[in-house]
Amino acid sequence: MLAKVIGCSVSGVEGLLVQVEVDLAQGLPSFSTVGLAEGAVREAKDRVRAAIKNAGYSFPQHRITVNLAPAAVKKEGTGYDLPMAMGILAAAGLVDGSGLERTAMAGELSLDGSVRPVPGVLPMALAACREGMDRFLVPAGNADEAAIVQGIDVYPVERLDQAVELLAGRIALASVTLDPAELFARHRDRYQVDFADIKGQEYAKRAMEIAAAGGHNVLLTGVPGTGKTMMARRLATILPDLTLEEAIETTKVFSSAGLLPEREPLLVTRPFRAPHHTVSDAGLIGGGQVPRPGEVSLAHNGVLFLDELPEFKKHVLEVLRQPLEDGTVTIARASSSLRFPARFMMVAAMNPCPCGFLGDRLRSCTCTPLQVQRYRSRLSGPLLDRIDMHVEVPPVAVQEMLGQPEGEPSAAIRQRVNQARSRQRQRFSGTADIHCNAQMGAREVKKFCRLDPASADLLGQSISRLGLSARAYHRILKIALTIADLAGAAMPDQSHVAEAIQYRRLQFDL
Repeated sequence: MLAKVIGCSVSGVEGLLVQVEVDLAQGLPSFSTVGLAEGAVREAKDRVRAAIKNAGYSFPQHRITVNLAPAAVKKEGTGYDLPMAMGILAAAGLVDGSGLERTAMAGELSLDGSVRPVPGVLPMALAACREGMDRFLVPAGNADEAAIVQGIDVYPVERLDQAVELLAGRIALASVTLDPAELFARHRDRYQVDFADIKGQEYAKRAMEIAAAGGHNVLLTGVPGTGKTMMARRLATILPDLTLEEAIETTKVFSSAGLLPEREPLLVTRPFRAPHHTVSDAGLIGGGQVPRPGEVSLAHNGVLFLDELPEFKKHVLEVLRQPLEDGTVTIARASSSLRFPARFMMVAAMNPCPCGFLGDRLRSCTCTPLQVQRYRSRLSGPLLDRIDMHVEVPPVAVQEMLGQPEGEPSAAIRQRVNQARSRQRQRFSGTADIHCNAQMGAREVKKFCRLDPASADLLGQSISRLGLSARAYHRILKIALTIADLAGAAMPDQSHVAEAIQYRRLQFDL
């Protein structure tokens, strides 16, 4: 008495089909699970036994062995409950095993036989569709999320007996249909904040527009209350329109982490993540005994905001170097090595000194030179060198702020950013893995950032005078190209280079 059921798992942010093999043998009644099952999977025997009985079926009094294949992959989570219960019933002859060959399923069982939602259903559905499954049985709470995947019939089940009757053909259950393109178009760009809320700070807002147009990382510095956090929280609203492909990528990460908002099967706005400065390196980059996505992956296709940058632990900040350069995070463990997407824009904010008032015209700084030096030395040169734009945010007088009209709305700024990104898509159409100017390597910079003699001479003098590194030199060229894209110019000219240079001066004042 052997039955095979197709279950689903998540490895990193990718779905994986797992074959659940159930064998009923003669002997003393027992229930054992093999195949690198961790605690929650081994505990499934008690949930499955109670769910089968309370759903109205008799639990077989045999020696039950459940194997989860491939056995070399570690299994965790509660999503194996439903396929294990279905395998036991199929081995006992209560379910026709022939209907299970092209049916994948996942779900957690309650003791009364109801099926509870589980994380990671979207990557599971993508894997089931990729492997040619015809049907996917999911908890009713995950049905809309799974229905985003086209090419596979998604059936929502609320109870174990409902799933049994469906597979036996005794009831008809309508599959869930969802048009992701229509859902995406209807709810896209539903942001709760807007750049129109910011009065004054035209220089800083111009810098944020350039950063959004080219995908450049930004460091904002200034005394408390100048609007650094306010601008950072609104950066996502002026980023280019999220594409459907990017929305599915982002939703996969949140689904795998179990953080997908309720009643939102598809994330239609760019994510904004602002971890506290007490975050650990595993919380920021990802990790754990079984690696989970960290904040940099949750910010994929969006914004990662690090407020009070020097307050973060130095070793935590240093682990940002790889994702800032590569757009991915590789986490290696003894049992496996997983890669998580981490293509994000980093925005950081800091005060000029520990008390925050160095350079303020109204309040005097109480910090000693040694305290200021220690405060700023928490940020390493290599990390600062990887931040494209260094922007000083000056304070705005209250009288000036009250007299200012409402600022330009995010929609108008985003329109210009979209036009600049459109030029970049055409520029990099034949280049893989490059979507914006900030992602260019040295070869692409040499190919696309050709300067006229006057601009090249200006840049050369600035490099010598400021002592810029080769990496900073390339980043200035990238910023200048982005400014040219916003202006509709084919190549950067002297004015574009001059504006780009001023976004690198702050590093040397620090």
